[in-house]
Amino acid sequence: MAFISSQTLTPAKILNTQKPSLRQRHRRPPMPPILISTKLSDVNPVQLQDLCNTCNHSFHRFPNILPDGRVEPVAVDKLRLALAHSSVVVSVFSKPELVTASPESVTGSEWYRRMIPLTPGSGRLVGFGRAVSDSALTASIYDVMVIPPLQGRGIGRMILQRIIRLISGKGIYEIAALCSDQEMSFFKACGFGDDMLGSTTMMYTRSGNDLVVSAGRKLLMVPSVRKP
Repeated sequence: MAFISSQTLTPAKILNTQKPSLRQRHRRPPMPPILISTKLSDVNPVQLQDLCNTCNHSFHRFPNILPDGRVEPVAVDKLRLALAHSSVVVSVFSKPELVTASPESVTGSEWYRRMIPLTPGSGRLVGFGRAVSDSALTASIYDVMVIPPLQGRGIGRMILQRIIRLISGKGIYEIAALCSDQEMSFFKACGFGDDMLGSTTMMYTRSGNDLVVSAGRKLLMVPSVRKP
């Protein structure tokens, strides 16, 4: 005679031995909310200097290099003057406490702060770009940068697209960008191409004695699409 045990059997555990994919292992945390502004008054020169320091970027084409390998910061009054004479300024802001936060580390209070409206006054400057133009024929794009934790999220492309839209809206379609070899792939991915004339940028040194070719600098152009 067979006996039926009243003891409940524990279901067998199914072990997942499959390793996470390379994409899953390197998946970036979701991008925090951002605010894009084209108002010059929204850019604080002190915050812009902090952004330059974080990105190790200088407004100078030939910056002084400090002993630790970082570029020498540009003075705040120089940045303020450069902003005032820029034709287009695009700035990107995000909540400072959420820039580097992962979904697992976001607490209830931080999620609550995420619901508070983001403004230039309450946010951190995390991206920037500007253009200088003669307001009739040509324009040049400079100083496009995004803080390292948010790079690769498309913010730099958004900055470029906004600059190009504002410039071309004024009937200007000859738009150039001065970039290094490291930056060239980014600009080409955003629609820039080699200058048809094969131009090499010439820079006058700060010593004022020599005319030199800027090493590693290339002039890229947005393909001209003039409206009739």
